[in-house]
Order: sequence, then structure tokens, then C-alpha cells
Amino acid sequence: MKFKTEVSLLALAILLFVVSAFFYSYHSGSVAFAETLASYPYRSYGLAFVGFGSVLMVTASVSYSKRSKTTI
Repeated sequence: MKFKTEVSLLALAILLFVVSAFFYSYHSGSVAFAETLASYPYRSYGLAFVGFGSVLMVTASVSYSKRSKTTI
């Protein structure tokens, strides 16, 4: 991959981590402790964004390390 593509993938991964932190911590109001799972309705989306961001970050890192080994 080109350097611009790798940087774009890393920037997108960082953006997804920020968005996932918001989704994971979003709270829909004050409820009893027993209803904790229901009060965090977007927690599964947050985990999915973290997973996808991690895949993008690993892809960009592997591509960069392969490219840097061939240029040395």
C-alpha cells in the first residue's frame, strides 16, 4: 500500500476508537443497577467499532512494516 493509504487507515482507526468510546459510554438515563445493560443501548456498536478499528490498524501496520523492510 501507499503511505497515504496507510496513514488514512490509521486515522480512520483512531476515529473509530473515539466513536466507539462514545457509543460504549453512552448512558440513556439513571436506572437501577439491575437494568444496567438496558441503560447502555449502544454498547454492542462500540465493541464492533473497536473490532473494525483494530483490524484497520493491524492492516496498516503490517503493510507499513512490509514496505519498510523492502526499502532498507
